[in-house]
Amino acid sequence: MIKQVVALAVLCAMPFTLMADEDAPMMLMVQRLTMESALTIAQGAVEACRKEGIQIGVTVVDRNGTVQVTLRDTLAPTITLMISRQKAYTAANFNAKTSGLGAQAKTPIGRVQGLLMSDGGVPIQAGGNLLGGVGVSGAPSGKIDEACAQAGLVKIMDDLEMSL
Repeated sequence: MIKQVVALAVLCAMPFTLMADEDAPMMLMVQRLTMESALTIAQGAVEACRKEGIQIGVTVVDRNGTVQVTLRDTLAPTITLMISRQKAYTAANFNAKTSGLGAQAKTPIGRVQGLLMSDGGVPIQAGGNLLGGVGVSGAPSGKIDEACAQAGLVKIMDDLEMSL
């Protein structure tokens, strides 16, 4: 019992820094999409929807949800820009396709301003890293929005995977 008390006293007297992992990095390296990569994703989404005769708005955000690229096809309504941004932001913040967030949409988090949990937002991931999100709006259904977002990712996914 006395040995345990002495050991506890010694541990409590040690400075906290000695107990910290000395090999822990002081900074983290965060992978980011280049503007050109974000633009390629957005253009790929527009091209995919155009093949279906659909005019869309598309937004690519970084891992923090900050907009990198926004495109609106010629005849797409202006509201597609706000909706695509919210879908991209939501996909990046949840690291999940927005089509899979229906349960969260019915909770208080689903009412957080800026989030939109309807089909059409896809996270951008490569090499196990979250890089951002892409959101599409303007198609007659969210399933088509999501397919166009995914098509934009396909345009660059091999290059992203190879660069990490």
